[in-house]
Amino acid sequence: MYKVKLDIFEGPFDLLVYLIEKARMSIFDIQVSEITTQYLAYIEELKAQDVSVAQEFMVLAAELIELKSKMLLPIEVEEAEAGNAEDPRAGLVQKILEYKQFKEIAHFLQEEEEVASHVHSKPQEDINAYRGEEDILLKGDMQQFIDAFTLFISKKKRMEEVRKRYERIERQRVSIEERIAQIRNFFKTKVKVLFSELITNDKTRFNKVATFIGLLELLKQGEIKASQEEKFGDITVELRENNG
Repeated sequence: MYKVKLDIFEGPFDLLVYLIEKARMSIFDIQVSEITTQYLAYIEELKAQDVSVAQEFMVLAAELIELKSKMLLPIEVEEAEAGNAEDPRAGLVQKILEYKQFKEIAHFLQEEEEVASHVHSKPQEDINAYRGEEDILLKGDMQQFIDAFTLFISKKKRMEEVRKRYERIERQRVSIEERIAQIRNFFKTKVKVLFSELITNDKTRFNKVATFIGLLELLKQGEIKASQEEKFGDITVELRENNG
């Protein structure tokens, strides 16, 4: 799927959150009419630049227009008096909160990836061979001094050779795009899988992070859905019916 990133907005909710924050509105008290007007104005700009990109934003635009119309409907007197009137904005608020949570997680994982990319390691080595000789005690004989000094220089050279063998670990990294393609291929034979199964063969933290970010992207595109029965429990990932 070809995707274009315009300005600072990676998708419709990124734009929506930007407009809400720019207007200094509370997420829990969105002025739907004002935000919808601003959102549609940006959609018109997108249409002028690239119709295929604008279409990605049209679904949310339709939801905002529908929500705006609901906000204009009068509330039944009985419901208002009983305090049972449901706020039409509740569903949108929940989606925004989930989007912000996913974005914060993705940002955190990217920072962890950056830290991990600067980790260096040295393979374990047996250097007992360089420590085996006993110290030579000098008794004032010039030849003994020469022999000891020669041995010292020899040991120093061998230790320098050991130090030069430090090496950086080269991880076999898979890109986010490659991991998304692998996940899609996995669902050609299954419709449900645990997140732990997807990372079974991932030996490095980087690849596990790539798998998680890949799942977030597929969730955003609506190809899969995910659920978690308990806090910190395994995540169940399912293929949506219209993507089977």
